[in-house]
Amino acid sequence: MIGRSWGSTLLAVVVTAALAGGIPGQSQTGPNQTGAAQTETALAGHDHLPKPPSGPGTNYAVDDPFTAQRTQWWRDDRFGMFIHFGVYSHLAGEYRRPDGTTCRDAEWIKRQCGIPQDEYERIAARFNPADFDADAIARTAKEAGQKYIVITSKHHDGYALWPTKVNRWNLRDHSSFDKRRDIFAELKAATERHGIKLGFYYSIWDWNDRDFADPARFDTYKRRMYAQLKELVDRYRPKVFWFDGEWSTDRPNNPWLTQDGEGLEAYVRALDPNIVVNNRVGKRRLSDGDTGTPEQTIPAAPVNGQLWESCMTINGTWGHAAWDNRWKSPVDLTRNLISIASRSGNYLLNVGPDGSGRIPQESVDRLRAMGDWLRQNGHSDAVYGAGTPGIVAEPKWGVVSRRGNTLYASVYQWDSSLTLKALSPFGITGARVLGSEQRVDVSRAGDTVTISPSGQPTNAVASVIAIDVTPPAEAPPGTGTGLTGSYFANRNGGGTPTVSKLAPQINFNWKYTGSPDPGILYSGFAARWNGFLQPRHTETYQISTLTSNTVRLWIDDKLVIDDWVDHGPVIHSISVPLVAGQRHKIRIDVKKESNEATAKLLWSSPNTPQQIVPVTQLYPAG
Repeated sequence: MIGRSWGSTLLAVVVTAALAGGIPGQSQTGPNQTGAAQTETALAGHDHLPKPPSGPGTNYAVDDPFTAQRTQWWRDDRFGMFIHFGVYSHLAGEYRRPDGTTCRDAEWIKRQCGIPQDEYERIAARFNPADFDADAIARTAKEAGQKYIVITSKHHDGYALWPTKVNRWNLRDHSSFDKRRDIFAELKAATERHGIKLGFYYSIWDWNDRDFADPARFDTYKRRMYAQLKELVDRYRPKVFWFDGEWSTDRPNNPWLTQDGEGLEAYVRALDPNIVVNNRVGKRRLSDGDTGTPEQTIPAAPVNGQLWESCMTINGTWGHAAWDNRWKSPVDLTRNLISIASRSGNYLLNVGPDGSGRIPQESVDRLRAMGDWLRQNGHSDAVYGAGTPGIVAEPKWGVVSRRGNTLYASVYQWDSSLTLKALSPFGITGARVLGSEQRVDVSRAGDTVTISPSGQPTNAVASVIAIDVTPPAEAPPGTGTGLTGSYFANRNGGGTPTVSKLAPQINFNWKYTGSPDPGILYSGFAARWNGFLQPRHTETYQISTLTSNTVRLWIDDKLVIDDWVDHGPVIHSISVPLVAGQRHKIRIDVKKESNEATAKLLWSSPNTPQQIVPVTQLYPAG
């Protein structure tokens, strides 16, 4: 049923359909349809899949993406290549209508220019990316300093770039391309040779599939989508799934709901629990997936509540458009990367290969210029594995990132005297300009740090000054085991708790079909956590709750967050001075009135990167 987590019920339907000879309603075998025999082949073997969790007692939060080993590579790599490539690339951004008028677009050209389906199929039949050179693409990414690639496996037009068995609307079966070639297998081999990780973009919205827009048949479409995702995982073992097309829209109607996102995310994690998933798997919220996806923009500050990645174009379009000469300068692109890393984000920078499969030279030149800056003088230390500095504010003359106990000041506007605003106590043991022997004096007076380089800048894009700091002493790691959890099988939290048990962390994403315990239905419940919070630093902490429905938070018996009105997933943050080693009393109340349920407790401070509050720093009540 649409709107419910697919869980074991949908899995059983998929297996049954496969064993019975295919999915109902798929008897046509045109180039954009799926025959029963093909469907049977595509779905065969789904019975051995591990079943995703579902139902009362399920917590869909698999780990803390801010600290998990699963996402460590993603947090360190910072810089990736996005590739938008498909049938639309063949048109080079321009379609001449039968009446002689010309329409321009890129990857949306079929919809925006009103290309009839039969005409688009004729265009696809001529699509021949014979010059697609996987090694050249991977080598370009490596020269640029990009650590991972995300390529469109299926965009909104529904056309698959790998030899899927689910339908014939794909590069192998409906193009002029060599049927013996598999560009994803080639790209997988090339990225492995060059030490680059591979991921896939996949559009939920499908303009081509006749079942997609019909709510009565939408589950039929989803079963084919699951089969394609399984193919991608089984064949190519991607590190990332980058979903898109989740928004409500028309032409065609998009029936995707948050409940569908719950099922899709659980399914992907069952296929491979280590895959990094973006928040467009659901509805682009802080409770969806692992990573946020600001598009064509850079947040002005670190994002609270979720890892994030800015996806941007090198010119103005995602897909190839021969007329688009709005190329961003190498300086702007490189500074974008530096600034994003200084705010603990990733930069996914797009290229649009032409219809033959070649990346435009203008893109290659700019990427290589970015790589030149990263390789020069050890500048990459300001990007890879770096994040928000915490202990200083962002200056007007550039940005500052931090790796361990070194600040990297990337200076865009060089001066003989540069100032930083300190946000907490710290010592300074030395400073140096990367790639220069010049003396650098650093002094501090109150909350003002003055940096005085004696020479000239070393780079026109950004000169980097490394500043070695000594943060204040921290308390040793705690010995906590979590907070005391009380869970009620009612929405008001009254009476004797239905279940009481230790909560190692407040990191719950029950969504629609989960709940705190198998004995508590997901239709409505309440939860309370009591105990103590013990920081390792004496400084001001930002304490954040990411919750849906309601939340109340007390610290040291003071109510500091009070939102008892039913709401979707939102984050609330307050600043609280805490003392290292001291146990501060804490209580959190939430309830599920309707829809979803999410409850997370995060903290950060000048010397504590954002994270779910760890179990070692939480102690049960009494």
